[in-house]
Amino acid sequence: MLPTTSSPNDKWVNLLKWISFALAAVYLANCVSPLRFHIDTNRYFAIKDCFEVGCAPDSVAAQDYLPYGYTFLLLGLSKAGILHSFTIILINAIYLMAALYFTARIFAGMFNKYLLFVLVLLNWTTIKFMVHPLSEMQYLFFSMAALYFFHRYANEKKIMPLLLAFACGALAFFTRTVGVTLIAALVAGVMWEYRQQIIQLLKRHKVILIALAVLVVLVVTFSKFLGLDHYTGVLTKQFDEGAKVTRVFKWHLTEFTEIGLNTSIARLNTVFSSTTSSIIFIGIGILYLAGYIYLLFIRRNNIPFVVKAYLLFYTLLMFNWPFYDPRFWVPVVPLFIALVCQVKLTTVTWRRLSYVLIIPYVISGLAAIGYMTYTSFDKKLMAKKQANGVFRNEYETYFFGKPLSDTATKTDAYLLDVLKRHN
Repeated sequence: MLPTTSSPNDKWVNLLKWISFALAAVYLANCVSPLRFHIDTNRYFAIKDCFEVGCAPDSVAAQDYLPYGYTFLLLGLSKAGILHSFTIILINAIYLMAALYFTARIFAGMFNKYLLFVLVLLNWTTIKFMVHPLSEMQYLFFSMAALYFFHRYANEKKIMPLLLAFACGALAFFTRTVGVTLIAALVAGVMWEYRQQIIQLLKRHKVILIALAVLVVLVVTFSKFLGLDHYTGVLTKQFDEGAKVTRVFKWHLTEFTEIGLNTSIARLNTVFSSTTSSIIFIGIGILYLAGYIYLLFIRRNNIPFVVKAYLLFYTLLMFNWPFYDPRFWVPVVPLFIALVCQVKLTTVTWRRLSYVLIIPYVISGLAAIGYMTYTSFDKKLMAKKQANGVFRNEYETYFFGKPLSDTATKTDAYLLDVLKRHN
C-alpha cells in the first residue's frame, strides 16, 4: 500500500522544482528587455554588418579578432528577418536551460538537480549575461553538450557520442577561443579512457610520437588562422605594459569571490573603501580557491575525469588571462555549483555553515533578478543604468526622441541605427 503523505524530502524536492520553474518564468519575462549594449555586443553587431553589407578592409570590424561563432548566429537571424532583442534573449534562455539539462545529466544521481537549477539561476552573472547579446550562453550550451556527450561515450563506448562531443567542442571553440581548454579536456578524456592501451601502443610504435609532434607544429604554424596569435599577443602586450602576475592573480581571486558570494565587489565599495573591499574579496577568494581545489582534486568524488580536466585547464588559463571580469567564469558557473552540490553535509555544524553561505547567496540572487527584470520593463531607468549609463544618450534618443540628460554632448549614430533595426 502506498503512503498517503509525502516525506519531508519529497516536499523539499517539490519546493525546489517549483522555485526553479518560477525563476525560469522570470528569466523568460526578461525577453521583453530592450537590446542591451555592451562593448563586445557592439563589436559583434559591427562584425555582423561587415559580413552582411560590407565594410572597408582596414575598418575596425574587418580586423576584429572575435571568433565568428556568435556572429554567424546574429547573421543567420538577420537573414531570417528576426534579429531582435526578444529573439536573442529567447535563444539565450534556451541555450541556458539546455546547458542546465546537460549538467544535470552529467551529475545524475549525485544530488537534487533542482537545487542545481535554482542556484545557477540565482547567480547574478547568469541573469546578467542571459539578457545580453553576447556569446556566453552559446558557449555554455556547446561546452556542456560536449561534456555530456563525452560522459555518455565514457559509459557506453559508442562512437556517435564521441563524435558529437568533438563536434560540440569545435562549435564551442568557434564561439569563444577559450574553447581550446574544452578540446584539450576532450583529448585528455580519450587518453584517460584508453590510458593502458596508449602506453602499450607508444612503446611499440614510436612513429605516433613523431605524428603528435608534427600536429603541435601544425597548430603553431596555423595559429593565426585559428585565432590563437591574437590571444598570445594580448598576453604578451598586457604583461609588457605592466600587468603584474600578482595583480592578475588578485583580480581572479576577486572574481572567484564575486561568483561565490553572488555579488559584485562594486556593491561592497558602497560600504567600505575600495582598498578594504579588495582585501576582503581577495581573502575570501583564497578560501574559495582552496576549497575548489580540495573538492575537485583531493576529496574523493565521482566527478567524471573529463569535467575535472576541463575545469583544470579552464582555471589555469583564466588565472593567466591579464584582464578582470567575472563574466569570464559564466561558462563554468554550473560546474562550480555542481561541485558544491555533490558534497554530503553529514554533521549539524556543516549544515549550519551551509545556511550561513546560502542565505546571503539567495537574497543577493533574488535582488539581482528583481533589479534586472525591473530595468527590462522600465526604459528610463535602463537607459540610465545599462553599462553604467555609457549608452544613455543613444537609449534616450531612441526611446524618447532626445537625450534627457543636461550633460549630453553626442549620440553614436551607428548604435542608434542598431537600436532602430534590432530592438
